[in-house]
Amino acid sequence: RELHIVFDMFRLLRSVCGSLWPRSGISVRFYGAGSGATTKLFIDGDFVESTTSEWIDLHNPATNEVVTRVPCSTEDEMEAAASAARNAFKSWRDTSVLTRQQIMFKLQNLIRSNMGELARSITLEQGKTLPDAEGDVLRGLQVVEHACSVTSLQLGETLPSISKDMDTMSYRIPLGVCAGITPFNFPAMIPLWMFPLALVCGNTFVLKPSERDPGAAMILCEMAKEAGVPDGVLNVIHGAKEAVNFICDAPDIRAISFVGSNTAGEYIYDRGSRNGKRVQANMGAKNHGVVMPDANKEHTLNQLVGAAFGAAGQRCMALSTAVFVGESKDWMPDLIERAKKLKVNAGDQPGADLGPLITAEAKQRVHDLVQSGVDQGAKLELDGRNIVVSGFEKGNFVGPTVLSHVQPNMRCYTEEIFGPVLVALAVDTLDEVQQLSWWTSNGFVCIVWSFVVLVNAGCRLDQQQPIWQWDGYLHHQWCNR
Repeated sequence: RELHIVFDMFRLLRSVCGSLWPRSGISVRFYGAGSGATTKLFIDGDFVESTTSEWIDLHNPATNEVVTRVPCSTEDEMEAAASAARNAFKSWRDTSVLTRQQIMFKLQNLIRSNMGELARSITLEQGKTLPDAEGDVLRGLQVVEHACSVTSLQLGETLPSISKDMDTMSYRIPLGVCAGITPFNFPAMIPLWMFPLALVCGNTFVLKPSERDPGAAMILCEMAKEAGVPDGVLNVIHGAKEAVNFICDAPDIRAISFVGSNTAGEYIYDRGSRNGKRVQANMGAKNHGVVMPDANKEHTLNQLVGAAFGAAGQRCMALSTAVFVGESKDWMPDLIERAKKLKVNAGDQPGADLGPLITAEAKQRVHDLVQSGVDQGAKLELDGRNIVVSGFEKGNFVGPTVLSHVQPNMRCYTEEIFGPVLVALAVDTLDEVQQLSWWTSNGFVCIVWSFVVLVNAGCRLDQQQPIWQWDGYLHHQWCNR
């Protein structure tokens, strides 16, 4: 609810000081509502209707009504996108860094001026609440603002007299055509992690947004064009596995950035690397929150509820596992009461705390993982599987769900659930946590709530702990942490 208040204040400020946020003439001509609408490709500066015979129906997660049809790009269309990026690179790489910087300044202004439009597109296609969608855009906008500092980021290095009559100099030069493959859960933020920094450094880009919610990415393309990005510098293709394979195999593409599931990330890392590409693959996570008995109870439970159930649990930073140490396990009833008060509704409805899951299949997967926990002996403290939202009975809704008495060998613990589900474990001492929290291969973040600052808690520097290997495999990767 604090998040709702923050964005309400932002809207009020923008309405009072409208001159500070000049509106642009963005028109969403590549997209329309209704089952007959289609999402366009963006190739060489133009929004292009695909000639494909394969289409993916995109459903509003709150109603399951078809919003648009997303094309599976043909081989010729994907080749055209890569070719446009290759040809544009010849002149874009020589464009002055100040010119590229000015384009980023214009882009960040356009994004800030059209946050509402982007947020509405995200809510329509992805389902998250409007305040959450605006946060999605805001976090991406911050990366664009960082890209505006390119004049510092692109500095090289010099070292005179490294030896007699010898100086050294280093330069930062663009790679060429880069590509991004983005997930459904942050349709604006993650594309904005990728193409603005690639472009401002002199590279060209081929983006494949998630086929489940590409609308925000297409709006960003419109903004990039208006900001002055030359034709061919930014291109968008659509599709599923065939589009991924094209990006991994295309000789023109030099580097790939990916965010998504473990299965897809490992596949892209392997295939892309075998073809000599630089690949960064950001994959799954299973985050832990350790609750010490001396922690501030009110603050801890409020933060735990927000971290576990916000964005319907569909984020890699979701805190999906709580470990209660000692007497803190007695706080479970209070945690349940807070979770029950969260309002589940369509993302565009006032006061909604969490919206639907992205697809009916995602909903069923969450149901199955919760049931697997029950079957393996966990206690179902709060069951959100049978929730019905009035007016949105066909939506992919799952309410806040809590499983206690969970053991590390259970599927609900070892697998990333990606839904509004909190699994809870109880231990007697912090030493037990150190052994426990790394049993899952998806370990990413661990948070400790305690009144006392705990030195070396959970990850002593003299011991080896597994650490997430973002650009490769977790297996057998260890370092001093």
